[in-house]
Amino acid sequence: MTSNNLKIAFLGIGLMGTPMTRNLLDAGFSMTLWNRTACKCEPFASEATIAGTPAEAVAEADIVITMLENGQVVDDVLVKQGAMAAVKPGALVIDMSSVQPSLAREHAELAAEQGAGYVDAPVSGGTVGAAEARLSIMAGGSEADIERALPVFNALGKCTRIGPVGAGQLAKLANQAIVGITIGAVSEALLLAAKGGADPAAVREALMGGFAGSRILELHGQRMIDRDFAPGAPARIQLKDMRMILDEARSENLTLPLAQQVHNEYLALVANGHSDVDHSGLLLELEHLNGSLMGSLGRGPKH
Repeated sequence: MTSNNLKIAFLGIGLMGTPMTRNLLDAGFSMTLWNRTACKCEPFASEATIAGTPAEAVAEADIVITMLENGQVVDDVLVKQGAMAAVKPGALVIDMSSVQPSLAREHAELAAEQGAGYVDAPVSGGTVGAAEARLSIMAGGSEADIERALPVFNALGKCTRIGPVGAGQLAKLANQAIVGITIGAVSEALLLAAKGGADPAAVREALMGGFAGSRILELHGQRMIDRDFAPGAPARIQLKDMRMILDEARSENLTLPLAQQVHNEYLALVANGHSDVDHSGLLLELEHLNGSLMGSLGRGPKH
């Protein structure tokens, strides 16, 4: 695949940004990279330009992509560090981070003042989806701006236009509510099964064929059984997303009891020193609460 000569500035070469950058380079795009920890850009030094500042990175870019940890960091890079002010007229700013819908709207207004377009386009699929170029991209923005972004999105996964600016972030909040609550449900279900003497691996296998089957049960259920909590999506990020879900709910006068409970569980998980485990590591907090490990609970078959 070849690019259409678009110059891309990519800000944020982390767990997600690294495989996304790899796929964009493989698609033939000309890229300039920036990351707060500059050494993370080094693996791409022979294929892309490495910029010293965010403003330097975006100066000549047709498309500016941010993939940063949270809204505060995005705002710092775009506003305080001057990236938005350095965006050229006619460029398109695409924030693929997960931020507050209200912040996306603020940044869209700043982009418009520069004569630039703006799309909020958070993603789902984790590091595996990023590496395999099959991210689910939830885009908020005008039809014209999203159309302009499609060559980039097509190199990363599948894009769905959700609605105007901010709508992509609302879809991501919906995604993260389902993800967080389902991780909690899978943790409780497997622990319950193990406590009663069932093999949690066999339980997972059986449930995969029924109504309880899900991507979370498939991937994260296996992570729990393997006790493999190396981060694809760190618990602190899931906590941040649960907090945004509750903030958005309050702004809409909604009460979301399940989201509130899962938020509290992630808060406890992080407070107990597990901020950098994968979000499937919520099992660790459940085990802590019960004083038992899932893998050592089976008492053998009941007769």
